[in-house]
Parts: sequence; C-alpha cells; structure tokens
Amino acid sequence: MSGNKKIEEALEHIKCAEKSLKTGLLKWRPDYDNAADEYNKAATCFRNAKSFDQCKDCLLKAVECHKQNRALFYAAKALDQTILVCKEVGDFRDIYKYAERAANMFQSHGSAESACASLDKAAKILESQNPEEALKLFQHAAEISTVQDSSRQAAEYVSKVARIYVKLQQYDLAADAIRRELGLHQENESYQATGRLVVALVLVQLARGDVVAAEKAFKEWGNYCEGPEVQTLEALLQAFDEEDPENANRALNSPFIKHMDVEYAILARDMPLPQGMSVPQKVSVRENAAPSYVSPNSQPKEKESAEESSEPPDAKEPSDDEEGGGLC
Repeated sequence: MSGNKKIEEALEHIKCAEKSLKTGLLKWRPDYDNAADEYNKAATCFRNAKSFDQCKDCLLKAVECHKQNRALFYAAKALDQTILVCKEVGDFRDIYKYAERAANMFQSHGSAESACASLDKAAKILESQNPEEALKLFQHAAEISTVQDSSRQAAEYVSKVARIYVKLQQYDLAADAIRRELGLHQENESYQATGRLVVALVLVQLARGDVVAAEKAFKEWGNYCEGPEVQTLEALLQAFDEEDPENANRALNSPFIKHMDVEYAILARDMPLPQGMSVPQKVSVRENAAPSYVSPNSQPKEKESAEESSEPPDAKEPSDDEEGGGLC
C-alpha cells in the first residue's frame, strides 16, 4: 500500500515538473530549475517504491533540465544517482556512458576531484562484470589527476589499471603501467610502496617469459626494496636463470608474495615454472665385476691398448745368412 502511495506521489511531482516546462503568453521561458527539482523528488519516490525503471527515467529528465539551466554540477550529480540505480537493477550496459558524461560535466564545472570520484565509483561497479570498460574509466581518472598535478591520486588509479591488465593477462601493457606507477611514486617519494611494485614488475616480466627484462627491472629498481623483498627476488631470478623449477616454486610460494595484491598473488600461483634439463646419470661398472656382466664397450681404453701390446710380434723375414744355412 505504501508503495502505491509513493508512486502516486511521484506522479504528482511529474505533473508539476511538466507544468514548469510549459510556456505561455506570460511565461516565455521554461522553469528548468523547478522542473529538475520536481523530477528529482519523483525519482526518490519511485526508488522508495522499488520502481527503478521509472526512477531512472526521472533522473535522466532531471539531468536534461539541469543542462538547460547550465547547472552542470547538479546534472552530473543526477547522473551519479542514475549509475547507482543501474547497479541496483543489475543493468550495467549504460554505466560507462553515464560515468563519462558525469565526469565531463564535473570537469566543465571545474570539479576535477568530483570527476575522478565519479569515474572511480563507476569503474568499481564494472570491474567484475566488464573489466575492459572499468579499465578505461580508471585510465580517464588517472589522466585527470595527472593534469591536476595530483600524482599521488594518479598513482592509485594507475595501480588499478595495472592490476586489471594482469587480470586480463595483457602483460606488456601491465609492465608499462607498473613502470608509470613507479615513476609517480618516485615523484611523491613514496619509497615504501616502491619495493612491492618492483616485485610486481619482476613477476609480470617473468610471466611474459622474459627473464632478462626481469633481471633488468631488479637491477634498476632493486635499491628501493627492503631485505625480504631482495631475498625473494634474488632467489626467484636465480631459480629461473638456472632453470630450477623446485627453487622457483619455493620462491613464488613465499609468504611475502602471497600477501601481495590478489592479482599478483594469483599471477605468482599460476606462473609456469622453468623447465629444468634432466641429465641422465652415468652408469659405472665395477672393476671386479664378473665377465658376463661387463659390456665390451665399458672396458677402459688402457686395457685395450695393453692387450694389443701383449699380442706376439709379427715373425721377422729370414736374413740372407739364415737362408744360406749351415755353420760358417
């Protein structure tokens, strides 16, 4: 019953909004401000009545009224509310479009922080359902933060970009994003976070199958790592360089790596181990073994040469004196 009352109340607000938009002889310009307010009230009533489609429709009408009134900040706020309604309904198709529109309106109004917050909120909603669109929203937020000289905030968004690339197994782009994040942390002198990023970069390079690039990354950024990080990376790189799967697996399962961000921990868990070369053991034969068990090929060369030397020498040809016979 209360739901029906809310719907009736919403319809009354819609009538008032439509009346505000009408013009006449004494009213040349629509009252967009009042119409937007009435549409917002109607959207609230519809939302309380769980009528989300009608709620979304009223919010979008409020957005248009705010735009006509050049109130871009309030138009962007109405789009933010529309995104939340889409989340409740489970309709993720238009969230990316609404988030981009809201961010552009916030920027036009001069509210860069609100633009980044809107993009971040929408990206978190899309991250599990549509990571590609979430990736674009995080990239847009990072660009805005960079323009505003907020390198610390930009580093957070770039970090999210890198993790999504790892999730999508786009390791080349992930490595580029991590390098960019390292550069931003250098600008902020946030050296504590830099060590973990070096481990992440080495893991990504190993996932690409490029051990040389992984070693180069460690040499370039390893001085920012702490003791446990250095020990883990040295053991890991040595195992991959020597193609030692056992030690590589031991290093990848170290507690330090397991407690990294989920994407990097999964990357380490699923990383292909180096394929070591299995060298067959040489079979040796005892010197005093029975003859029937000794292979002719296993006889030492010294014995063969000794046997050859023990053979009787060839008979000499008789000399002329011997052919003559008799005693002188």
